Amino acid sequence: MTLKQVWLITGAGRGIGVDIAKAALAAGHAVVASGRDPKKVAAAIGNHDNLLAVKLDVTRPEDAQTAVEATVRKFGRIDVLVNNAGNFYAGFFEELSQEQVRNQIETLLFGPMNVTRAALPVMRKQRSGLLLTLSSTAGINGVMFCTAYAAAKFGIEGWIESLTPEIAPFGIRTMLVEPGFFRSELLSSQSTTYAKPSIDDYAERARETVTAWSNMNGKQGGDPAKLANAIVQLAGLKEPPTRFAAGADAVQTFEAKANALLAQANANRDLSSSLTYDDV
Repeated sequence: MTLKQVWLITGAGRGIGVDIAKAALAAGHAVVASGRDPKKVAAAIGNHDNLLAVKLDVTRPEDAQTAVEATVRKFGRIDVLVNNAGNFYAGFFEELSQEQVRNQIETLLFGPMNVTRAALPVMRKQRSGLLLTLSSTAGINGVMFCTAYAAAKFGIEGWIESLTPEIAPFGIRTMLVEPGFFRSELLSSQSTTYAKPSIDDYAERARETVTAWSNMNGKQGGDPAKLANAIVQLAGLKEPPTRFAAGADAVQTFEAKANALLAQANANRDLSSSLTYDDV
């Protein structure tokens, strides 16, 4: 029997956030589902006695604080925080504007930091909680056309990995989820903004990539509902995994990156090991 938890989920108005909210409710948990428009959030998830829809733009620290306060006021605690809200600025680095890169990092890195900063005092007081953050295989292995997105997701990986030992003494656990390609809304026009073509040297590859990704939208192999159920299952464990490779393609990415790092470590092992001061 699963103990009832209180979940606070960001980006719960569409995409995987909706599936996670529905899976948590189906498992008997209480859910505070948040998004920029709480009416759309409630409509996407449906009526439920254990559901509270709240306004939360993750780039606004004051929204994060208000959402946390509303969660505690309604349900008394926060057991699982799901940092899920996101968007996607795609394109070659030279063609992405400085504003687009900043907006990407503002949403995908500083956004989760804002919500986490608001929630951690509650979890520390409880001496328990799970900080569950949606990363990406692009946070494990960089991909062409994803420079801004990967920069933000690599930042998420380093931040959570470093935060984990800081909060572990208070009974707070962390879990990073690295999905591969799922049939979510990430590649839809609502979530993806492509860089405006401006450099001839990139033009052909840009057209090919945009066409390929547009054709992939709605045909990705991963099932978001199954991912949501897996996340709820893992969140119920006494010791959730620190990382979860979500999807067969994600497992392959993990393995390829691990093998590449080992090969790089061994390639110049003697030179790497010779850089210490010589004793006099």
